[in-house]
Amino acid sequence: MRHQKRGRKLGRTASHRKATLANITIALIEHKRIKTTDAKAKEARRFIEPLVTKAKRGTLHDRRQVLKKVPHPDKVKILFDEIAPKYADRNGGYTRIIKLGVRDNDCAPVSLLEFVDYVEETQKKDEDKKKAKKNRKEAKKKAAAEAEEALANAAETEKE
Repeated sequence: MRHQKRGRKLGRTASHRKATLANITIALIEHKRIKTTDAKAKEARRFIEPLVTKAKRGTLHDRRQVLKKVPHPDKVKILFDEIAPKYADRNGGYTRIIKLGVRDNDCAPVSLLEFVDYVEETQKKDEDKKKAKKNRKEAKKKAAAEAEEALANAAETEKE
């Protein structure tokens, strides 16, 4: 019986599970939101939250402990310098899990795991990208219309 055994096995050996959670953490630090299965998201939350708390304290000892769990110095630097200061006044609950439904091919329940305060920033960036893309399309159309008009004018002057 598994009474009082915490954590999910995720169908992996201990070392594989540790590597999977570290990789999910790296992806979350890099992209601020990731799509994964419900079980992995719930387990990754348990893995990530203490790391953010350590990053908030920011001591050398904490940095070394986080590097022990996530052996990527560049991502740990992002965690300590960019992410942790945003949560200075928050006492836990740095991530959120949003259920998305099931995956088509294997019907696995899928969730979105994201940092709480980065959602607004990400949405703003997405909106800015959409606006920029729309402006580029309009500029292309305008340039094409001007080119056609110039060709029409040139053809008229040739006829005369």
